[in-house]
Amino acid sequence: MNFSETIVHWYQQNKRDLPWRNTTDPYVIWLSEIILQQTRVEQGMPYFYRFAEKYPTVTHFAAASEDEVLKLWQGLGYYSRGRNMLKTAQLVKQQFNGVFPSNYNDLIALKGIGEYTAAAISSFSANQAKAVVDGNVNRVIARYFGIDEPINSTKGKKLFQQMADDLLNKEYPALHNQAMMEFGALQCKPKSPDCGICPLRDGCFAYNNSAVNTLPVKLKKLTVKNRYFNYFVVIDEDRILLNKRDDTDIWANMYDLPMIETDGEQNVEKLFSSVEMTNLFGIMPHIIKEYPQKKHILTHQHIHARLFHIAIGVNNINLKASYFFIEVEKIKNLALPKLIFLFLTKFIEL
Repeated sequence: MNFSETIVHWYQQNKRDLPWRNTTDPYVIWLSEIILQQTRVEQGMPYFYRFAEKYPTVTHFAAASEDEVLKLWQGLGYYSRGRNMLKTAQLVKQQFNGVFPSNYNDLIALKGIGEYTAAAISSFSANQAKAVVDGNVNRVIARYFGIDEPINSTKGKKLFQQMADDLLNKEYPALHNQAMMEFGALQCKPKSPDCGICPLRDGCFAYNNSAVNTLPVKLKKLTVKNRYFNYFVVIDEDRILLNKRDDTDIWANMYDLPMIETDGEQNVEKLFSSVEMTNLFGIMPHIIKEYPQKKHILTHQHIHARLFHIAIGVNNINLKASYFFIEVEKIKNLALPKLIFLFLTKFIEL
């Protein structure tokens, strides 16, 4: 058997039974592909079911509000994906009369759909001969053929796409693509792959040259930025003070708490006597309870968050345009960053 036949044979014997593999509906496949980007299948599966149940068609999705989508997306991270999904659904309703396209050229023009996603949807739904290249596919190709060009360099991206195109079985591209992705996910894993049972090991450069742990090569990530957020819980009887975030920073258009960002971890006395604190609350509030600092890891940022439950007269608060009081019981209906959601449900027990 050649390379593609070997991969496909392995796939037919070892593939997982995943719901989006039992359909050719481009809308359902789109849901799965966007949700699973940068997300493990085990983590993404519940979200896939939630979205598929809440929005059974792209027309249902297009009618949703951004708040509804972000709430459903809560905890999955990379919230721009959720916002782009809503924009895509609205475009499909407007431009394609609510029929989700399966043609690569139509797909690539939609918001939030890049080359990988367009190739995946067109291949899996319409069997178009488009090679799908994700991290799993890159890893299989790099190891088998011994390619040390960084997979995330401009040259590397072109090289791996070209190799995937050359390897693609034009007779059954959907099956070939699924097999390549699954082989990388289950067999040719990033760490400690079981090369002893690999059907490709005889021809694998990495296996025969002790390079399994060094391939693929990836350029170092950007420098991670540390940010220090000091959050304040203000409760007025059965209401809590929230903040509606703008669209210029992380967690765009989501809801969190009044917050002061500092350059580093600041001691409590200095924080509460700062100009920012005075501008926010007028007078120094009484601290009811300080909660342990939590570290929240984003792709290029590490958020170090502290939360203070404070007592302050409502009339003393300088209510910014983005601040508002809401009944405590209603905050669970809002799209909150996972960090804030866990703070409020676990520590404050709202």
